[in-house]
Amino acid sequence: MSTILIIVGGLVLLALIGLALVRLRRLRERRREQLRTEVAGHRQEADAHASKAQELSPKADSLRNEADRHSEKAEEHAALAQEHEARASDLTDRAGKTEERVKREGEVVRRHDEKATELEKDL
Repeated sequence: MSTILIIVGGLVLLALIGLALVRLRRLRERRREQLRTEVAGHRQEADAHASKAQELSPKADSLRNEADRHSEKAEEHAALAQEHEARASDLTDRAGKTEERVKREGEVVRRHDEKATELEKDL
């Protein structure tokens, strides 16, 4: 009788192990299916973003080219501004010198006018 109990206990144990293995296999299969679903979703997202990147790439190139053109124009304008600033500085210096000359000429006029006035008295 004890032998039968040992055999029955062994069979029950084997049945429980078999059920546990079947359950474990089902859990693994469910997990694999979940992972397949996640993988498919990520692949779909990757494809969508790759498509968007291809769509945006020409626009980015166009914007970069336009930015480069504006940068070149800004450099040209900066060079022109420096030239104008130098020219303005030169003209300011010349104007100052001319104003000094006008002042000196005014003094000469005043002296000659005084001299003429003195000489007119002698007439």
